[in-house]
Amino acid sequence: MMAKGMLIIGAGECGGQAALALRDLGYDGPVTLVGDEPHLPYERPPLSKDAMTSDAPAIKAIASDEILAERSIRHIHSVQAMAIDRATHGVRLSDGSVLPYSKLLLATGSVPRRLPMPGIGPRCVYLRTFNDALAIRAHLRARNRIAIVGGGFIGLELAAAARGLGATVTVIEAQQRILMRGVPAEIAKIIHETHQAEGVKILCGDAIAAIADDGAQVRIALAGGQDIVADLAVIGIGAVPVTGLAAEAGLTIDNGIAVDAELRTSDPDIFAAGDCCSFPLAVYGGRRVRLEAWRNAQEQGALAAKNMLGAGEAHAAVPWFWSDQYGLTLQISGLSDEGSKVVRRDLDDGAFILFHLAEDGRLVAASGIGPGNSVARDIRLAEMLIAKRAKPAPEALGSQTIKLKSLLAA
Repeated sequence: MMAKGMLIIGAGECGGQAALALRDLGYDGPVTLVGDEPHLPYERPPLSKDAMTSDAPAIKAIASDEILAERSIRHIHSVQAMAIDRATHGVRLSDGSVLPYSKLLLATGSVPRRLPMPGIGPRCVYLRTFNDALAIRAHLRARNRIAIVGGGFIGLELAAAARGLGATVTVIEAQQRILMRGVPAEIAKIIHETHQAEGVKILCGDAIAAIADDGAQVRIALAGGQDIVADLAVIGIGAVPVTGLAAEAGLTIDNGIAVDAELRTSDPDIFAAGDCCSFPLAVYGGRRVRLEAWRNAQEQGALAAKNMLGAGEAHAAVPWFWSDQYGLTLQISGLSDEGSKVVRRDLDDGAFILFHLAEDGRLVAASGIGPGNSVARDIRLAEMLIAKRAKPAPEALGSQTIKLKSLLAA
């Protein structure tokens, strides 16, 4: 058996960043990265964007084979972790081998939530991996009919990509509007109208009554009486954290693998980070959350590496999300549901930002939308104000003539 060292289960954004960070921090012991896909660690946001529209889709790798070799990071791919033996500090893999660890990081991510109904067949698909993206991309062409079940970020980004390639697109959302989770209605309305202007049909507030997938096409019967016929149905109704390995090992589960502020699980030698874990957010009084976000995976991978080496550093980042659709960029910093008052700041070219304030006047979130990077700078400044628990005057937030940077200095 190889020497004990740092073992990372999950070779995605979070796990890959953790492995690289361990070397950046000077750790010179064994680092092993285990993933169930055949690919190098890669970024997932391009799967619903560039991978759909590019003539030659390719993974956006976090590190090449050469870099992993140079940094003595052992990457074991195409295998699954089957069981953790906490007593002996070992993880059994699907190929029968056992890997020892001194510290273990679970970066197992999340998987698409399945639509729990009969009738789903080969023309009903989910997007999580690069191979999933390739399979979907093959159907995005002129005159093909694409149904997207779920009006969240992934579904809408796919809708934009499909329309750009000439496909006919229908989005089905059971709730009363798209982007119900975490996106203010005022911004969701602009996204909705933009999709409609681009030819996307959006159906909200109507549940699916039945699905019939005969392998050639999909017929979706809605509760309101409409029938949608598609060549492909992409189901994007949320994600479920991958917790089976942790649960079977007896670790605490609470909307994901439960970790403390240092990303440590209920076992002091096992950490968890990224989509798979729930953690306390200091900036919101320790509210426990689970975030499915690219930057969170990056940040927590790096933080987990520090704390596996004994840094004892608490998570202090402010959540941040973004989406690009039809040249519009939506960015959100913080959690808008923490706010009770909204102040709007208008920017150039129709862009604007909504600032969300708590009862005590503290800035808790900022949501912005506009062409290109028009809101990026102000959202970043808002993020810094949120982290400082600042209480800027509402009039100043709403004024185009008062720079956010001046509020930060104050």
